[in-house]
Amino acid sequence: MSQLEIITSDQAEEWNKIVKSFKNHDVYYLIDYVKAFQIHGDGEPILIFYHDHDFKAMNVTMKRDIGRSPNLVNQIPVDTYYDFTTPYGYGGFQVEGTQTKENIETLNRIYYEYCLKHSIVCEFVRFHPVLENAKLLTEMYEVIELGKTILMDLSDQELIWKNITSKNRNVIRKAQKSGVKIYWGRNRELFKDFIQIYNQTMDKDQAEDYYYFKVDFYESILNDLKDNSLIFYAQLEDEIIAMSIVMFCNQQMHYHLSASKQAYLKYAPTNLLLYEVACWGAENGFKTLHLGGGLGCKEDNLYKFKSAFNRHSEAEFSIGKKVFDKEAYMEFVEMSQKSEDKEDDYFPKYRG
Repeated sequence: MSQLEIITSDQAEEWNKIVKSFKNHDVYYLIDYVKAFQIHGDGEPILIFYHDHDFKAMNVTMKRDIGRSPNLVNQIPVDTYYDFTTPYGYGGFQVEGTQTKENIETLNRIYYEYCLKHSIVCEFVRFHPVLENAKLLTEMYEVIELGKTILMDLSDQELIWKNITSKNRNVIRKAQKSGVKIYWGRNRELFKDFIQIYNQTMDKDQAEDYYYFKVDFYESILNDLKDNSLIFYAQLEDEIIAMSIVMFCNQQMHYHLSASKQAYLKYAPTNLLLYEVACWGAENGFKTLHLGGGLGCKEDNLYKFKSAFNRHSEAEFSIGKKVFDKEAYMEFVEMSQKSEDKEDDYFPKYRG
């Protein structure tokens, strides 16, 4: 008999037990990962677990109160309508077992009924480029391909070096000859250093407020992700000049947050750092290192920088949109004074 279970953040042990029962689970699905984004104000973490005989599925999402959306404050009561969104990073339903069209349709129907019953108006998904779960879910969501992301194959160190562009290999060699050294660890002092350099980097890039994280956010990574994160850092003599928080789980690694000092960019510390991260991953049995893509999925300078680490990467990033309550959705779009006909692709429109 098919069953849909809802697991909340106060059921941490049960949450992780379910996640780890999936062969291809990843760090983005662990409660230890999403806790930090609850602290950041992204919503209430929910694990949706569906199982039926030889088929099961899970989805991790943040439940957000639509009444607290800046565009709708004082227009609808709080604690009445909600929407779902993938936690920062990647996710979406993972399915395992007999993946027939009928099983996906049954999952879709039961999930749809649950969301309608519990006033979930819509859902936005950032599918996982490494797991390629978007391909299985085109019947459940409006799936939109946004572009390529860069995935490094960590099968062996020779392959890592071979896949890096010749220009980037020269840059990495130059960083080594300049005396840049790469180290890794995880302690409170390193996190303090990271916060300082990261905030300076965000200031330089004129980043949105969302990308400035409070100390409690980093405390969560330090305390809750002990076995799934490290800080890699580049040092020139006694000066830390670049740092990256790297996440890992179940043979997959992710380039999570990164920062560097403007005055030392000429030494290309991040180029060497990412190469060393990949080598560390290969030595420790990891299969992939996902670097992500460009800002807004564009093939911009950030994308070009990342693509220099694997000229053969074919990973694709897709998003998913799903409206459960069309009447409520359109009403909220109207209330927020957003036009559904505008070319702006932001979803849900009332939050744009």
